[in-house]
Amino acid sequence: MDLYFEMYSGIAGDMTIGALLDLGASKEVLEEAIGALGIDGYRLVFDRVKKNGIDAYNFDVILEGEDHEHSHQHHHHHDHEHSHEDHHDHEHIHDHHHDHHHNHVHRNIKDIENIINSASLSDRVKTDALGIFDIIAEAESKAHGIAKDEVHFHEIGAVDSIIDIVGTCVLLEDLGVENIYFSKLYEGVGLQKCAHGYMPVPVPAVANILRDSDLSLSIIDEYGEHITPTGMALVKYFNKGDTLGEFSIGRIGLGAGNKDFEKSTNILRVMEVKGKKKA
Repeated sequence: MDLYFEMYSGIAGDMTIGALLDLGASKEVLEEAIGALGIDGYRLVFDRVKKNGIDAYNFDVILEGEDHEHSHQHHHHHDHEHSHEDHHDHEHIHDHHHDHHHNHVHRNIKDIENIINSASLSDRVKTDALGIFDIIAEAESKAHGIAKDEVHFHEIGAVDSIIDIVGTCVLLEDLGVENIYFSKLYEGVGLQKCAHGYMPVPVPAVANILRDSDLSLSIIDEYGEHITPTGMALVKYFNKGDTLGEFSIGRIGLGAGNKDFEKSTNILRVMEVKGKKKA
């Protein structure tokens, strides 16, 4: 199966999982894989919400001490140390467009590798998940001016980030996805509240992931973060630089973010590519 990610309202980890579940990926396979990670202190939310009247799948990770509404701001508010002001992505850590403030144990990239490698997951899922985390760690190390192995993410090490990244890789495998094509990336303007204060949008980690890549970024006149570090790392990792021409649409999955923007609908639309023609 080939997929097209339409990212007119950005991308985050939880939005991606929601879209893939809506497309037909197995909730049971996801829950089993997350359980295999051996982490606790969270509960998973699987439901549907309306975004500007559009029905979309809402996936969320609620950490102990957080209420659902608070967590829902997650998808795009990082507290970057992250304190999750995003739907998980600053999620990172926040890859959520939400508003979390987590005080979880800080983990470095080696801790993340141990959790993933010790889990009962396929080699493909482990390779992909670790590759995505490495992209984030590299971007954060540049942002903070420290060695990659010294980066302690509230974000990268946060439970929700691990779930978002591993979960995305598991669902892509479950669907049998071979190629992913991406639209342009659309990002807002302004500042993003983080643990150290306010960061410019796109936040440094996202900008660093984009640097020296062939990914195209469009800045729109809308306040707020649309692209989280987790979402950006997913695109960077799976992007092969291929251009998609005409195609027929098969199944469609809509993943909800947790923000309400004035000029765009906070959803990630993922379409099954059928009968594609060369660009």
